[in-house]
Amino acid sequence: MLNERREMVKKLSENGYIKTEKVRGAMSTVAREEFVPFEQKLLAYRDSPLPLKEGQTISAPHMVAMICEELELEEGMKVLEIGTGFGYNAAVISEIISKKGQVYSIERLKSLFKIATENIKKTGYEENIELILGDGTLGYENGAPYDRIYGTAGSPFIPKPLKNQLKIGGKLLIPVGDSLKFQNLLSIEKKSKNEFKQSSLGGVIFVPMIGKYAWDERQLP
Repeated sequence: MLNERREMVKKLSENGYIKTEKVRGAMSTVAREEFVPFEQKLLAYRDSPLPLKEGQTISAPHMVAMICEELELEEGMKVLEIGTGFGYNAAVISEIISKKGQVYSIERLKSLFKIATENIKKTGYEENIELILGDGTLGYENGAPYDRIYGTAGSPFIPKPLKNQLKIGGKLLIPVGDSLKFQNLLSIEKKSKNEFKQSSLGGVIFVPMIGKYAWDERQLP
């Protein structure tokens, strides 16, 4: 499916979602078809979200590109991801920060965690991606502080542990909104221990982030 991947990257570049060579290179390298359910493989390079398991989705390629560009990733960075899914985002981030960097990715659903672990291993990214099964809203103290943190699910507010575990000068990207179906993608830069600069990148639709510092599972319809 190499030709489909090249065509996807070309379109994302032409439409302004991919702006830098490092993001272009990463999305040209990572085989997205290895990170979607078998029955979805022929749709792997369609620019739309795809269903995974238990009501979760893999983000559309343009959203992955937007996240990578907005995070301004550099080689050797330490990155925390909230919501592993099947592992595609983490693999793309891994390509950009190289083996000198480290990705920590937290997934709360055991079924997705198991599949992501298999996907990361079979595609050769296990060297610098560590997967954690647990509540992503708590962050992951063992790897903190982080250069970059991002969420792949929508929260009603910014989880405090994520702000605490971000390095000064670091960046946090997370969908936030009081609706389960619509959020604003917020970019937060940590200026000092208690000072943050926040901006909105526009409206997005992500699955709900469930955890101690986000939505309670009992609030879901």
